Amino acid sequence: MTPCTSPLSPPFFCTNNKDGTLAALFIKGLEDTISYSVVHPTWGKTKPDDSTDRHYGWVYRNPGDEPFPNPLGHGANECDDALIPDPSGVTSIRELYELSGDNQGPFTTPVLFDKKLNRIVNNESTEILRMLNYGFNDHAKNADLNLYPEKKEAELAKLNDTTIYPKVNNGVYRSGFARSQQAYEVAVNELFDTIEELEQRLSNQRYLSGDTFTWLDLRLFMTLVRFDPVYTTYFKTNLKRIADYPSLLGYVRDIYQMDPVKGAINMNHIKTHYFTSHPHLNTFGIIPISNGPDLAVPSGREKLSM
Repeated sequence: MTPCTSPLSPPFFCTNNKDGTLAALFIKGLEDTISYSVVHPTWGKTKPDDSTDRHYGWVYRNPGDEPFPNPLGHGANECDDALIPDPSGVTSIRELYELSGDNQGPFTTPVLFDKKLNRIVNNESTEILRMLNYGFNDHAKNADLNLYPEKKEAELAKLNDTTIYPKVNNGVYRSGFARSQQAYEVAVNELFDTIEELEQRLSNQRYLSGDTFTWLDLRLFMTLVRFDPVYTTYFKTNLKRIADYPSLLGYVRDIYQMDPVKGAINMNHIKTHYFTSHPHLNTFGIIPISNGPDLAVPSGREKLSM
């Protein structure tokens, strides 16, 4: 999709926040400039009136609507107050793409959408993160906060391309959606080898590149915060939990306790999405009780920045 270098009027943002884009919006203080919506965490039929259309994906519901079942009709997943419908009145992310002239998809989130021109500006999370960091500073409450420090740019890009994205962010999906035992074992062993390396790296520095919080910390956090309550069970990444790694657990607590990040995390939505949207992995949509370790406990990592 088309990249943006300056604010559009009026921009609009749709998210399920697994890639940290909503947190970045809050971190930069752009929530009063860029309106945003929140889809229901359970995938639904995107053309419910068309019996021949079999597509399921992100749909909108209003707070207080009837509980929403999984694609096989099991479960009754709440339409809570955290849902924010699309202001244009579309009922699914698919409709938003179709407004923009895309009838093929895939109909993914996050989406940065121009409400005036009815077009998608961008739907790639790493590009949206960079746009939120640079493209709207004239309107940002925290314009001086830079998630992409120039001195760290090459280091962070290499770390993302070689380690964080392929082995962790995508590694949990490679494990969970593997179609063979061999593919699963390759992915999960690579994932945990990397987690061990990150535990060592973060044992003597507060963030991935030292004492500065960056976009890459945000992306790693979004995977780690889901790890114990979701991935250890759902994606069979159960060699260990993040709770078994003292440095990584402290790192997750440290980032979670940043108010803008905490405000973008809804553990109920996180668990509901994974455990109800893929019936071939969890037919009856049963959602485990545990939310993982207590993230409100002081991290003790401030001393690593001294």
